[in-house]
Amino acid sequence: MDAIKAAEYARALYAAHGDKAEAEAAQKMRTCQEAGKDTEAADWKAVRQAVRALRGPNQA
Repeated sequence: MDAIKAAEYARALYAAHGDKAEAEAAQKMRTCQEAGKDTEAADWKAVRQAVRALRGPNQA
């Protein structure tokens, strides 16, 4: 998955799940890893990183 597609997925996931979007992407990544779907797991990792970038820094 290219960076643009990952960013599109991240925006859609963030719009649907809000602050829980990163956890949702992480869960999907783990599920794919456990099933041996390494390519899909890498895609979800990219989506997770894009969601984190959308969220911005944590507030103190």
